[in-house]
Amino acid sequence: MDSYLQRLHEAITSATRGMTMEELTRHPEGKWSAAEVLEHLYLTYTGTVKGFERCLQEGKPLASAPTMKQRFQIAVVTGAGYFPAGREAPKLSRPRGTPADKVIADIGPQITAMDEVILKCEARHGKRTRLLDHPVLGPLTAKQWRKFHWIHGWHHVKQILQRRRTG
Repeated sequence: MDSYLQRLHEAITSATRGMTMEELTRHPEGKWSAAEVLEHLYLTYTGTVKGFERCLQEGKPLASAPTMKQRFQIAVVTGAGYFPAGREAPKLSRPRGTPADKVIADIGPQITAMDEVILKCEARHGKRTRLLDHPVLGPLTAKQWRKFHWIHGWHHVKQILQRRRTG
């Protein structure tokens, strides 16, 4: 598995290890519960898998040409490793109420599936090729997709850890 995605999987596993269902589903005022944070992450992984599967089915990269704004955003997130707080999640990645135990069980295999499909697409089209558009950042290479998921996931793992501490 790619090192970014391996670290992501380990961070999520470590952050949630031993959490009770009550801890996972507790809602801080105006915030997502840990289970909802995990569902959001899971939905981003399933969306990425679907996008890369489309790329493979069509036999070509599906990325657009990046704008200057997108180039800057990509550099900030995947280059500098900074994920800005306070941005509202795209509608397709917002929690829908999937049971916490299902999300916990499925998130690891989904990270593995994401790793495999990104690798296949990268092998077919090249390491430097922008393969697929991210809904906010724009067109990313395979490496940028992996690093995005690490940076984004770590942002949310910190939220889960905070919810654990403030119990």
